[in-house]
Amino acid sequence: MSAFQRHERSCSETARSFPHPATFPKPPPSPPDTYHHFRLLVQRHLQALIRSLRDVLEENPDALRHFALDGPVQLHTCATNFAKTVDASFGLASSGTTTRSENPLFWGLRHGFVRGNTNGLAREITYAFRCFAGESKYYTPLIGSRSGKELTDFRFPHEWFPATRAIHRTVHLHVGPTNSGKTYNALKALETARTGVYAGPLRLLAHEVYTRLTNKGKRCALLTGEEQRIPEDFQFMFAACTVEMTPLNDELDVAVIDEIQMIGDEDRGFAWAQAFLGVQAREVHLCGEERTVDLIQNLCQRIGDTCVVHRYQRLSPLQTMRRSIGDLKNLEQGDAVVSFSRVNLHALKAGIEKTTGKRCAIVYGSLPPETRSEQANLFNDPNNEYDYLVASDAIGMGLNLEIKRVIFEAITKFDGTMHRDLGIPDIKQIGGRAGRFRSAAHAAKTSSAAAPSEQAVERSEKPPGLVTTLDPRHLERIQEAFEKESPQIKMAGLLPPASMIEEIYALFPPKTPLSHILVKIRQLAKVSDEFFLCDIKEWIEVADAIEDLPMPIHDKCTLLNAPVSRDTMSILTEFAKCISLKKGGHLLEIEKLDLEVLDVDPKEVDQPRRYLERLELVHKAVTLYLWLTYRYQGIFTSQALAFHVKKQLEDRINQQLERVDYRPERRAAVARRIDEAAAKRRQEQGEVLPDLAVGSSDGPDVEAISAHILEGIPEGGEEPMTQQVAKA
Repeated sequence: MSAFQRHERSCSETARSFPHPATFPKPPPSPPDTYHHFRLLVQRHLQALIRSLRDVLEENPDALRHFALDGPVQLHTCATNFAKTVDASFGLASSGTTTRSENPLFWGLRHGFVRGNTNGLAREITYAFRCFAGESKYYTPLIGSRSGKELTDFRFPHEWFPATRAIHRTVHLHVGPTNSGKTYNALKALETARTGVYAGPLRLLAHEVYTRLTNKGKRCALLTGEEQRIPEDFQFMFAACTVEMTPLNDELDVAVIDEIQMIGDEDRGFAWAQAFLGVQAREVHLCGEERTVDLIQNLCQRIGDTCVVHRYQRLSPLQTMRRSIGDLKNLEQGDAVVSFSRVNLHALKAGIEKTTGKRCAIVYGSLPPETRSEQANLFNDPNNEYDYLVASDAIGMGLNLEIKRVIFEAITKFDGTMHRDLGIPDIKQIGGRAGRFRSAAHAAKTSSAAAPSEQAVERSEKPPGLVTTLDPRHLERIQEAFEKESPQIKMAGLLPPASMIEEIYALFPPKTPLSHILVKIRQLAKVSDEFFLCDIKEWIEVADAIEDLPMPIHDKCTLLNAPVSRDTMSILTEFAKCISLKKGGHLLEIEKLDLEVLDVDPKEVDQPRRYLERLELVHKAVTLYLWLTYRYQGIFTSQALAFHVKKQLEDRINQQLERVDYRPERRAAVARRIDEAAAKRRQEQGEVLPDLAVGSSDGPDVEAISAHILEGIPEGGEEPMTQQVAKA
């Protein structure tokens, strides 16, 4: 685990538990300042970072070379100097200087806290310290030159697509709740065009539209990161793709970009912004939530496009129930139980079938699209025993499902670091799947050609869709979510294209780590009020993983967008070695690829959970391999074999998951622990960070929020940050 990952996972807990060593004399207290509590919060997170980095150095003295730190002495010196810089920034802030141009460090810390709460603050401290540590070693005056300033000026991202700006586009913005017909109407426009593209957030949605268009006789390509189906002798007419794969170099009649509210996502928002700003279509249809209207209208006005807003209402009513169902025995035909762990979904499936004597379909994101469609058809068909469905939040986007009640089994979701509460938009989108308008029989007959989310049909009287929970403790939170308005999306995500990163890279001295250049870009980038920079945490981790391999910057930038996670970073390094050497990419030649997992007899496995984890890890690695086969065909030559192995792994994973038992007592205990941790975080963080523009006069009171978070945490005294860091 890298130092960056170590800090990301542990600092929020560590920062709350630093006792003050009695061996250090307490200096006289400093006079109170305007941001005393926020300063103290920053101190604690900086201490957490320094301690985690020191621990990493003890394990591996070479581990922090990408931080430009060669040992504990240099770490201590750098941390002390950085703490002085942070203290100085707070001094400026206390005197009223808080703007990004005049006090960028304080602005960045405050911005990270406002957008991401304590986790966002921890990330911002890590970025700032990393940039500070590398400044002396990798300094270049060119980054401050006119060309450097121009390259880091991201205020006009629409100018990155000059061919698109030469087209006067009409943007149709279809907004409304789930089950309102917005996506259906956009797809109708696509079907009547000569050429066009559909871009959605999931492989599932791309696959469904691909099937829909193909069934209607359209010559259509399927473009996702890990799978591409292109008809022979194909001349571009139609494509269905994930939004990151949106073709930007082809002139089209119609483009449909689904779930446009994702443009505000911290991680993937840049892909929606890139697709919207860059697609060369005369007619662009955006589908999503009402809270995007102001932003899209402003962007259209700025770039000279015409914007037409189409508003839709639900085709059937929706309401929350007054009671939770309490027990699986209280399920009714047409119920969908929502949870967020694949293992837990299969356990629920087993529990429902054991309790009710009826069959239960299952849908979650990593199921192959064909399997998900098959499971949806089984659930929709009223003439079989599949009365129930267990599903992840995959049902929130796509799949025509005739759901009577949506029942939340959990209201938190693991985000890779911690269990976080579902947001109001998440709850509304998932819960809104209740009360689907078409009859089950009609759904079963037409699912193969159905739209990925809504059908346009006439209204008629029908019982409302219902939303509730399995656990009574969760019901109030679900009810509150439906009573509140989702926060407006005020900014679109942004990341620089690879070509721009390559130009900036050329300004730095040779052997400057790409990760340092990325954090430097993040520090220097200028963005307008309509945009924000998406999180580059994964980019930095990838850059560190491949830094020591000799390869052109173009290849490194390509790998930044590879579908990796923390547990597949080492296998990415192995694949990158093949790219560096330009050989050795046959699937069976990759040493760290644990294909022996398929030789294991599942009946002889002593630790089923560990075996399942092995299968899932290899599946991720093979998926990454397939992604690379489309970008380095001459090196990774085993595409057909990889698809075969992937299918074997999926079958084996499903077999293992089918063996999962439902243990309600154990699940209840786990749920209680998760809920208690989530409640503790809510209490600490106060749930009082409104979605307001940073730096505005009515922005959030970070001082009051910090004081609330720090309640109950032992005071560390009033000494300067340099002394606080020294104690770490």
